[in-house]
Amino acid sequence: MKRVFPLLGGLTAVLLSYALYQALVVAPTDQLQGDVYRIIYYHVPSAWTAFVLFFVNFVASIVYLIRRSAKADMIALVTAEVGVVFCTVVLVTGPIWARPVWGIWWTWDLRLTLTLVMWLIYVSYLMLRRFSSSGQTPVMAAVLAVFGALDMPLVYFSIWYFRTQHPSPVIGGGGSIDPVMLRVWMINWAAFLCFALMVCWSRYRLERLQREVEEMQALESMIEPRSAR
Repeated sequence: MKRVFPLLGGLTAVLLSYALYQALVVAPTDQLQGDVYRIIYYHVPSAWTAFVLFFVNFVASIVYLIRRSAKADMIALVTAEVGVVFCTVVLVTGPIWARPVWGIWWTWDLRLTLTLVMWLIYVSYLMLRRFSSSGQTPVMAAVLAVFGALDMPLVYFSIWYFRTQHPSPVIGGGGSIDPVMLRVWMINWAAFLCFALMVCWSRYRLERLQREVEEMQALESMIEPRSAR
């Protein structure tokens, strides 16, 4: 495992560099939106990556509720943390693109609103994990994560069944996209997934070590009073 992590880090660095080159140099300029469209190569893959991470959080939370697995609890925690980062990127890059295209920074568009709600749910999840001292915190957090996951299909299908300002889906939704643009999207998504995996892996190892230290400290605190007697 020690050898795998440096390899993953190297692969991630190469993919991110290649994806940047593809997005800024190779991808054609959109005929209507101009170069501002290039931010979509980061906006959309960030959203897809956040969905993947929140789905893993959802599955891990269910596993924890059923088995009370510490490993599942740690996976749920780290994927929520990294997922919130990618969801934040979505909420930041969206208005940057929207300002020159729509003429406004923000509108209460259904998909925008649901994405903001999703972000708030998972930020609340992290705040619960961080500040609650209850022994039932992991259980409460897992229940909140399961509830939060219900927002994901609403975000995804909002532009399929409701009139919104967002463009119609280009994959399976009757839209069209230049094959080169689609390829650049996929390259960026692959790079983001590798980066997310690397960060989650590092964060998981850190969380596991932190819990081991806390368990040792708790054990020592129980032993010391007895030895003092």
